[in-house]
Amino acid sequence: MSTIWPTSATAPDPAFTAQACEWMANPRPWLLDFVWRGYDSLCQNPPVIDGKDLERSITQVLVRRIDKAMSGDEPFYIQHGPFERATMAAPPAQPPEYDLAFVLLADERIMWPLEAKVLENPQRLASYVQDVQEQFLTCRYAPFSGSGAMLGYLLDGATHDALANIAKKLGCALTPVVNPQSRAHATSRHQRTVPAGKSWPAEFICHHLIMGFHGLQRTAV
Repeated sequence: MSTIWPTSATAPDPAFTAQACEWMANPRPWLLDFVWRGYDSLCQNPPVIDGKDLERSITQVLVRRIDKAMSGDEPFYIQHGPFERATMAAPPAQPPEYDLAFVLLADERIMWPLEAKVLENPQRLASYVQDVQEQFLTCRYAPFSGSGAMLGYLLDGATHDALANIAKKLGCALTPVVNPQSRAHATSRHQRTVPAGKSWPAEFICHHLIMGFHGLQRTAV
């Protein structure tokens, strides 16, 4: 009988990790372009969002818009809520779950994850910064990738103020990503703590995309 999924004994080796890093070496011109196009579609035709579960509700409709922006011929697809089993603790623990991720069709173990956080204003960043430090920089998220993304759904205030405050909270410089739309998009560079015995990349680039959702229509909480 054939085995569909590898066991822990056949976990990804350094060659697999190298393949993952090569695929995700420069995500901005293709993966993140689809994200921004999905956001633009939301702004042009804003849906009513469930106010009881704001973060998941925004992410769910954003993923649909991202998918519509894609041609269908890409070597990857977008998924809401995929699980990362490579860093799962021993059962009965649950695997980490990404808010959304691009998944490589040729090998669906390879994912480029994006984590989303609702930001009430540019000063309230605790959960956003916590995800960067405790998930991405520990390799619990994006173990095979040298990069990943944070999406900030900003409800009030200026998007570029949020980026400036994120830099202060993380204690590092953010490099603006130049684009003709003047989007609030920047990157930060980090050294991750790689678990012993793993060949995962230690250098990590975090993309920060701050999306304004001022005047968001939502159902009553």
